[in-house]
Parts: sequence; structure tokens; C-alpha cells
Amino acid sequence: MPRILLTTTSYQDTPGKHHDVLKASGFEVVRARGPLQEAAMMDLIKSNDGFDGLLNGDDLITSKVIDAAMSARTPLRVIAKYGIGLDSIDVKYATAKKIPVLYTPGVNHTTVAEHTFGLIIALAKHFWPHVRSVKGGGWKRITGSELAGKTIAIMGMGRIGKEVAKRARAFEMNVRGYDVYWDEGFAQACTVERCTTLEDALHNADVVSLHMNLDESNRGFINKTRLAAMKKGAIIINTARGGLVVEQDIADACKSGQLGGYGADVLDLEPPAPDHPFNEIDNVLITPHVGSRTFESVERQAMRATLNIVNYLNGDKDYIQANTF
Repeated sequence: MPRILLTTTSYQDTPGKHHDVLKASGFEVVRARGPLQEAAMMDLIKSNDGFDGLLNGDDLITSKVIDAAMSARTPLRVIAKYGIGLDSIDVKYATAKKIPVLYTPGVNHTTVAEHTFGLIIALAKHFWPHVRSVKGGGWKRITGSELAGKTIAIMGMGRIGKEVAKRARAFEMNVRGYDVYWDEGFAQACTVERCTTLEDALHNADVVSLHMNLDESNRGFINKTRLAAMKKGAIIINTARGGLVVEQDIADACKSGQLGGYGADVLDLEPPAPDHPFNEIDNVLITPHVGSRTFESVERQAMRATLNIVNYLNGDKDYIQANTF
């Protein structure tokens, strides 16, 4: 009987048919609460004599974790990511070791786009200081901004970026975008201006929304140099990966007024340390990585992740693999 390690909390905490499918598989399931760092993953592998598969969220699956899992009494056969972001997995090393990395594209673009716009509106209308004031017995009022007529730059025009573009057009915003792989048909249908460089997209944007994959080429892409070159008072939204920005530089820009606000669903290290630079800054809004955590999206994502790992371990061809070898 295959044994798997299940660490994603969204999967475990949200009811749905995915639980029934996993139970019906007959697999032995060991549960832990992620996201887990390298040492915790190593301890779980050692204490359980290994796993046939990992059904993980944003846990750190490094080369050391993969080596430990492959050399255990029950050697690792597959990694199944609950989600699409693979930066917490050493995919290159897994590929070299011929370990399939499975993932779940096309399941959460709607809900993440909705979350993105929730953050945009909250910052543009100063929801956090207003709500905090009223609940504290005050009546502090800050003048907000309309979105209509403003320019949004969408950095990464994949499934999520496209959904954000649709909603931005509904708000009568001017939309520009950047992506290495450009869908001209969509751009024409949705009236999205193509920018040929990331810097071009940032120039004069009122809102910048990040929807890029994270790798070493763009880690810390939004830093003090690029922030200084942006339009004063612009808003940055990050529902992609925390490592795309230098968080201290973001905090400084929000305090100085160079940035009108920063709204994110992700941090470079989650959960944040007690002394995180974003603490006590009213125009920084951080949600706890719940952008794809809706009942609808979790069930789609969890079902795909479950089918991926169950089908792979059972020899069924219905799974989605991110790496090739």
C-alpha cells in the first residue's frame, strides 16, 4: 500500500470530494501542517521511513529532502504539488533524479484574480485605517481614489493575469501588460497594451499587479531602484510570490509616500517574523496566503492534486507533470 505525506493545510481544512477520493485510494496518509522548512521535512521522512509520494503545498523540498526521501526504506516516487507555483521545490534536481513533479494548472485563476481586486480596492479606498478607526470608536476619514481611468500594469499575462485584465476593463481602467509569451488575440479582445520590457510596464502605472513565476532571474525584482522610478503614490499588488519584492524596500517606500500602498497575499517567509518590516504600516495590507482558498477553488485544486498522485501511483496516465525527462 503506498504511503503519502499530506502537508497542505488548505486541502486538509476545506471539505470536499477530494477527501473521499483520497480515502477511497486506500493509501496510508500521514498528515502534517505546512508549510514546512527543510529540517521538518527531513524529520518526517526519517521518522516514517519514507513516503512513496508527497502531496505538498509550499513546503521546502530541497535536494537534501529529495535525497533523504529517495534513500529511505520507502523511497520517494513522486512529488504532487497542490498548486501551480513550483519555486519551493528543487524541480531541476527532481528531474535529474527522475522524480516526477506534478501540479495543478488552470484551477485557481478566477479566485486569485478576485482576491487581487479585493486588495486593489481596499488600498485605493483605505479600508484598513477606516475600519480600524471606526471599530476603535473613531471616525477618521481619508480621501480615496477611483479606479476608473487609472492605468494598471499586469506583470505576467498567464491565466491569472488575464482574469485580472478582464476585471480591470470592467472597472474602466487602462490595461497594459508584460509577458514573454504574449497572447495577441486576448490582448486585442480585451484592449491590453503590450509592453516589451518590465520597466516599460512599470512606467507611469497607477497600479502594478504581479503575476510572475519566481526564479533567480527575478528574485527581488521590485527593489528601491525600481520603486524610485515608479509613479509616486502607485499601488503594488502581489498575489504571486513574496520573493519578487525586497520587502524592506517596499516598507520604506510605503512609509515615505513613494508607494501609495502594497497589498500582498504572499511573503518571502511565511508566516512572518514578529519584527517584520510591514508591521504597523497602514498602507500595507497582507493576507495569509488565502488568495486561492475558496470552497470552489480548493475543491478544484485539491481534486486535481489528488487525482495526480493517486493516478500516478496506481499506474493511471491521468496526471499533469511539470517536468520532463
